[in-house]
Amino acid sequence: MDDVIIGLEVHVQLNKLKTKLFCSCPLNYHDSEPNTHVCPVCLGLPGAMPVVNKEAVKAAIKVALALNAEVQPVAIFDRKNYFYPDLPKGFQISQYDKPLALGGYVTIETEEGEKKITLKRIHMEEDPGKLVYKGSITTAKYCLIDYNRSGAPLLEIVTEPVMNSPKEARLFLNKLRMILEYLDVFDGNLEGAMRVDANVSIRGGGRVEIKNISSFKGVERALTYEIARQRNLIRMGRRVERETRHYDEVNNITVSLRSKEEEQDYRYFPEPDLVPIYTAELLEEVKGTLPEMPEEKRERLKREYGIGDNFAKVLILDKVMADYFEEVAKEIDPKLSASWIVDVLRGELNYRGRDFRFAYEVFKPKEFAKLLSYLKKGMITEKGAVEVIRTKLDHGGDVDEIIRSRGLFAISREEVEKICREVVEECRKAVEDYRSGKKQALDYLVGQVMKRTRGKADPAETAKIIRSLIEG
Repeated sequence: MDDVIIGLEVHVQLNKLKTKLFCSCPLNYHDSEPNTHVCPVCLGLPGAMPVVNKEAVKAAIKVALALNAEVQPVAIFDRKNYFYPDLPKGFQISQYDKPLALGGYVTIETEEGEKKITLKRIHMEEDPGKLVYKGSITTAKYCLIDYNRSGAPLLEIVTEPVMNSPKEARLFLNKLRMILEYLDVFDGNLEGAMRVDANVSIRGGGRVEIKNISSFKGVERALTYEIARQRNLIRMGRRVERETRHYDEVNNITVSLRSKEEEQDYRYFPEPDLVPIYTAELLEEVKGTLPEMPEEKRERLKREYGIGDNFAKVLILDKVMADYFEEVAKEIDPKLSASWIVDVLRGELNYRGRDFRFAYEVFKPKEFAKLLSYLKKGMITEKGAVEVIRTKLDHGGDVDEIIRSRGLFAISREEVEKICREVVEECRKAVEDYRSGKKQALDYLVGQVMKRTRGKADPAETAKIIRSLIEG
């Protein structure tokens, strides 16, 4: 897709803060009734005066540093003028000529290798309210407005148009979300936490902006549809008009909203009620608070715990999963821990639509380490360990009690050897088939042992014992 040009404008809500950007209304509005977390400032009532939330500025600087951007010495808020129902003042307080930070980059891993997604700017602004449509935007008879979100602190992270496929866009968003969660300024599980405006064009055609896409999967689907739509227009000899479109998630299409605004249409001018922000002092405060970032953690996990790059790469995708691993790895073999956390526990959580925060609640790291210690000592089989994990995630309970009540403690090697001898003695045809080269006969013999032990024997060890008995 070398002819495809994609740039993203990512709106990130700094939702780990306590209050909104310019007033003292609380940010924990997500489970509240509509229009209950509002005041004269965020409702844009006449005479209400905004005051900048210092913690929001510090959080924004932290993000800028983590994204390798250059924090500007002076940042100025501007009025961005446009009329829309979710904007009660008739303008949005944003930044234009003097944003918080310029430049920066995020590195993603594509099938062709690493690619640096360069950033144009990072600026702060207030979130508008939320429009609620009954059904699709194209069919709804009316629209409701909830101003609880109005005034929430937003960062707009604008990339250069350097992406060439919807997949690259999704990889960038995944990496960006991971960085933001490591910084602890953002909870991506909250509604509206990250919304995307995607700009896409086929080389030589008009640029189309797709507004307010609310999910990463939605971004990929919207771009895929829009690229196909533009290609069809070009194929028919028609011109791709520059416009703003909406992504209809219900029908998986983009629909035209309006002709694309130019920057001058917004009539930017400095916000007269807010003074410039001089960042030098705040920058010094923030520099010492940056946490360990994903790539740093990846290298440290490999170095400290001796695990392979493939495991480390997966573990850092979720900071909570990486923390869970470290707590388990302090108790039991790190390589065994990484394997079972990445390959088994993560899979079982995903199947249930859960994450590692849920694992912390129902399956404490020390309990998981205990289960792995039983596995390592041969006291329980791999099959039994998986059954314990599933039971814990579905019903809770104590690890030892689950193993006892379900009879999952493995039997002794001596007992397994005795049963193997009995099976080899009784199943002569299968033994002869194996000796004649029919290797699948070994699976039958192992199955007979597993049946008699009710799955308590280790299949690999059982196969090894049977081979030694047959081959002498």
